[in-house]
Amino acid sequence: MAVTQIEITSRAPYAGGRAFGETGAYELIQGRMHFAIDPNDPHNQIVTDLHLAPINADGRVEFLSDFALLKPVNALSGGRLICDVLNRGNKTVTRLNLAGPAQPSDPEPRAGDAFLMRRGFSVAWCGWQPDPPETPGLMRAYLPEAMRDGKRISGQASLQFQPAKAVQVQLLSDAGHRPLPAAGLDDPAAVLSVRDYHDGPSRVIPRADWQFARTDGGGGPIADPTFVYSATGFEPGKVYELAYTTIGAPVAGLGLVAMRDSAAWLRHATTTDGNPLWGGVASAYGFGVSLSARFLREFVFQGMNQDEQGRKVFDGLLTVVGSSRRGEFNFRFAQPSTNIARAPGNLFPFAYSPESDPVTGQSGSLLERARAQGAVPKIVAVNSGMEYWWSGASLQHINVTGTRDVEIPEDVRSYFVCGAQHASGGLPLTDSMPDGLRTQHLLNTIDYTPVLRAALTSLDRWVREGVSPPASRVPSLIEGTATRREPLAPGIRSIPGAHFPKHLPRKARLDFGPDVAKGIVRYPPAEGEDYAVLVSTQDADFNELGGVRPIDLRVPLATYTGWNVRHPDAGQPGEYVSSSLPGSTLPFARTREEREERHDPRPSLEERYGGRDAYLVKIRAAAEEMVREGHLLDEDVPLVERQAGERWDAFQAAPVIPA
Repeated sequence: MAVTQIEITSRAPYAGGRAFGETGAYELIQGRMHFAIDPNDPHNQIVTDLHLAPINADGRVEFLSDFALLKPVNALSGGRLICDVLNRGNKTVTRLNLAGPAQPSDPEPRAGDAFLMRRGFSVAWCGWQPDPPETPGLMRAYLPEAMRDGKRISGQASLQFQPAKAVQVQLLSDAGHRPLPAAGLDDPAAVLSVRDYHDGPSRVIPRADWQFARTDGGGGPIADPTFVYSATGFEPGKVYELAYTTIGAPVAGLGLVAMRDSAAWLRHATTTDGNPLWGGVASAYGFGVSLSARFLREFVFQGMNQDEQGRKVFDGLLTVVGSSRRGEFNFRFAQPSTNIARAPGNLFPFAYSPESDPVTGQSGSLLERARAQGAVPKIVAVNSGMEYWWSGASLQHINVTGTRDVEIPEDVRSYFVCGAQHASGGLPLTDSMPDGLRTQHLLNTIDYTPVLRAALTSLDRWVREGVSPPASRVPSLIEGTATRREPLAPGIRSIPGAHFPKHLPRKARLDFGPDVAKGIVRYPPAEGEDYAVLVSTQDADFNELGGVRPIDLRVPLATYTGWNVRHPDAGQPGEYVSSSLPGSTLPFARTREEREERHDPRPSLEERYGGRDAYLVKIRAAAEEMVREGHLLDEDVPLVERQAGERWDAFQAAPVIPA
């Protein structure tokens, strides 16, 4: 096997030894996993630059990853394993425990209401990204660097950033990760340009006006190949793009191998090999949110769901807000954490079924390699409004010209959570994001975690018992629930205090050069025609119709969108907010008098419900309807009722329109 050693650095009772129902107590194992793979094995040759990685005396490429495993103390045969794909080094699946996103400072994964543990899941984490910052608690992979004739490789890199406030300096990385350094401080080929908004005209900034440097907080610039500096500063809200020559290329595609082989090892290695789960895994699932959901789309696209022995790795995948995208996971000079539109993770194909692009002549499907291998997992894909409006999630199931629904295969379920933003929302009602950036609308308050708990339960039954999940529910042309974005503008603008984005995000055809299939890209990409971006139609309240409607839309207090626009305090007011990807809450008036005073076309809370008690009666009926549909668990009905009551109280106290 590719895993040569598991190095355990700690093994301790979890949650103070607490017992979780019939499953009993859990333990948390932490350490590192060591790998050595044959670069000539056909299962590995998809990895970019693998032939340039150093090899050991046995001709194998070595690397290692941070590793953690949460498992029942008494692991039983027939057990289930979730491999939680780390997002920028962070654990994500604990949100299903109603514990919120994990933080690097957490001493152990959060138990919350123990949703996962009560069901007996083991959960594994394996570092796959080489670039998370040196923050205690973040997990990463330690990957070899590609070398040519004993020398480091140089080539093109790209960076995009949009400051939330005026700054003079920017690290050459996304989200504070390890930067790709400039190969030379005086790189004559480096080009820095700026746009007023993401898809606006690009203007080149003269080379004399910026340099590779940082500041010490007091004096002038200090030469530094890991920063870009401008004496006049970078303006808030504007979009800057830097193309430059970097040096040093970790073999990023080995992160895909780390995920494949760690899962395969936990399923098949024995106690002699040191496997603490030996005999305890009957089914395995991959779970990913946002970046890590895109990773799983890339994983299956690259044919990684079959290990070196030809065995299927994951029986099922639950991808959350992965859109129609993949990512920079198998490219030279990859930046896995980047989340921009002009990146190679936005390339065709997008759909799970075979599809063609009449403009470029390309054809293919996300599952083409996996089908050829006989290694297709069952897939449940969940997306929010942000993915449809911003990054073209419709391309998963509507063709690239926006003229025809694409068949969703029998082994895939796709669900659009109407009205939701990229990450589950919640109270309080505010227009300030966690990073301090202000939006013109209140942030989206829809918590769709209960929908995800039901989705995992459906996936598990599908794999283990053959019980089909609810049918896919997405915007559809044939059902009349899919539309272009532009016709929806008048309705949104009719809401007092609401703003429609000044410029809608594009989903352009990108050409990164002739070697992109080999993992080598050219910046900036040549831009071709736009792909069609379709979203859901709306009801009389301007809430979305074409998907799974959460409680908040069945018994609404507001109009909810998956997008928001920038506040004047954040620069470029009215432009689409693409950092942290927030949505909007546009509350209904509280009373008829208030509605008439504001000229709001939507009935008020008073006119709809009369009062809190009548509202909660409707909530209970809507929750029971969701249970019957399979999009809510019966055990979560009290949860959504409690949340609804809290929202009612907050909306009654809140201003109708954000200040």
